[in-house]
Amino acid sequence: MRVWAGGAHGTGAGALRDTPWLDDSAGRVMRPYTASGGRTRPAVALDLLSLVSATGVRPRVPLGADHTLALRYCTAAPAVTVAEVAGHLRLPAGVVKVLLSDLMGFGAVRAQAPRFPGGGSFAADDQCLLRAVLDGLRRRL
Repeated sequence: MRVWAGGAHGTGAGALRDTPWLDDSAGRVMRPYTASGGRTRPAVALDLLSLVSATGVRPRVPLGADHTLALRYCTAAPAVTVAEVAGHLRLPAGVVKVLLSDLMGFGAVRAQAPRFPGGGSFAADDQCLLRAVLDGLRRRL
């Protein structure tokens, strides 16, 4: 499979490269669970709304491509949610939770549980979560 790496029609040095991971029309060719080494459960419980931020600590072990991309995305902003990282990486949330859990184990990122109205660390019910989303949207408008 070939992917154009440099511009619309391959302008620039080394514009065409072979890669088994990407296809210009199909996107990611590799199965998502391979990004997490086949693991389906994170070592640390993370909510989709957990805020993740980079600590500045560099992992002492070599990181895979998806770990590196997740860490870069977390470094680019003061704090991002697990859902945002999943959307940016175009990976299922469960896979991203495993990746972020690994990065937490290396000390490269930290996560903060979401805060909901009423002071709980998790949504007591769907109505509470929906109210929090509605309040956030109203503040932005």
